[in-house]
Amino acid sequence: MLSPRSLLIRGMLVGLAAGVLAFGFAYLVGEGPIDAAIAFEAAHAEAGEPALVSRTVQSTFGLLTATLVYGVAFGGIFSMVFAAAYGRIGRLGARATAALVGLAGFVTVALVPFLKYPANPPATGSEDTIGRRTSLYFLMVVIALATLALAVYIGRSQVARFGAWNATLVAAGAFVAVIVVAHILLPPIEEIPEGFSPLVLWNFRLASLGTQVVVWAALGLGLGAVVERDIRRAGVFSA
Repeated sequence: MLSPRSLLIRGMLVGLAAGVLAFGFAYLVGEGPIDAAIAFEAAHAEAGEPALVSRTVQSTFGLLTATLVYGVAFGGIFSMVFAAAYGRIGRLGARATAALVGLAGFVTVALVPFLKYPANPPATGSEDTIGRRTSLYFLMVVIALATLALAVYIGRSQVARFGAWNATLVAAGAFVAVIVVAHILLPPIEEIPEGFSPLVLWNFRLASLGTQVVVWAALGLGLGAVVERDIRRAGVFSA
């Protein structure tokens, strides 16, 4: 197995690649709905001060910087979670473990919060509620991560009693139950202005979720492939 430092570096490099892929997807799929939302805002809002950063810079260098930082940061975190999980999930190898960790990361960090508080394009949110919206979103992320930890604990504690497969089903059921309750109890946020195109909103949200799919898929598949290659090389050299 790689040292923690080597694994961290590889995870960040894979995250860098994931950020590049996410930029390409977000630029090709997400910029159209954003432009449409900005046009809607310009047509329905009073003239104000010009933006400090041009739209061209925002959609290119700004977007690339954001996806790279996101990818590298989560790549490092992902590598450490992978290190903790590898060898502890049955007989799964490096690729299968990384893929499973990637799926868990996508569900807890992206999908669960998205289902309650989906991303909205420009012109659909009030500046007065941005702090509340951000707090509720990250609260949903924390709840999802804590629920995942609880589900893992339940699953591992029930293996001896129910077997691996049934224990996994029990853990998954507990996860879904807690998340459903959290979705019901947390307050909704509805700020879509009247007249805003449902198609633009739908396309933007699909692009937002799709970008997350690209990031987590690249992390799961990429790190697993890199680690498996290094393990094989170490085996060849030691032989």
